Amino acid sequence: MSSFRSEPILWIHVAGLATLPISLLLCLLFLSIGEPLLPVWMELFLVAAIGVIPLLWMQFRRPFYIFAILGVALKPENLTEQQRKILCLINTNLNRVLALATAILLVGVLWQIYQVAPLVSNVARFLPQWRSAGLLLASLAFLASNLFLQIPVSIVRVLVTNDTEFAAIEPLPLEKIKQDFTILGVRVNQIVPQLVQSLLGMNKDSQEPLKSDPEQH
Repeated sequence: MSSFRSEPILWIHVAGLATLPISLLLCLLFLSIGEPLLPVWMELFLVAAIGVIPLLWMQFRRPFYIFAILGVALKPENLTEQQRKILCLINTNLNRVLALATAILLVGVLWQIYQVAPLVSNVARFLPQWRSAGLLLASLAFLASNLFLQIPVSIVRVLVTNDTEFAAIEPLPLEKIKQDFTILGVRVNQIVPQLVQSLLGMNKDSQEPLKSDPEQH
């Protein structure tokens, strides 16, 4: 059996970190739109609440089902034993602590972005200068930032698990998966990473006869 760390979906989610700077830059751009309508603390609270609370609530109550990407989710009944073990590591108290720490960190980043926003207001002059729309778009960009950081953080928790600890984990029962996780997207039998693994396996198999050809001659 291959190592659980070779599970493609884990690395796809980790790669999602690359979009974090983009979403934060968009948040900065939208916060620079228009003149403040509300006190500083109120605008910050609005953006932080929309960007943090939904994801934090999800991570505490029913964590994101990681075997999903781009609007499709692998059917829980199609998960391997190894994949169901991985889910056990996602729904833990340690991951909830990490989720809270991540949210606090990003709120600190949001405060810094808010301070810098007036300095880049000229960049956003091509956009309609509606402060309310800017705050809403900034909130959505901040929500995306939380998503692109919260999930990779929970994945890193899986990747640093030692093999002995992982081997001792009991696979999560099917009914618990549907009950304990937030499954977003259309449920399918296969997703792209599984297809890639199959193709790689076929390539390896196709190379084996080539090595034996000289012996046959």
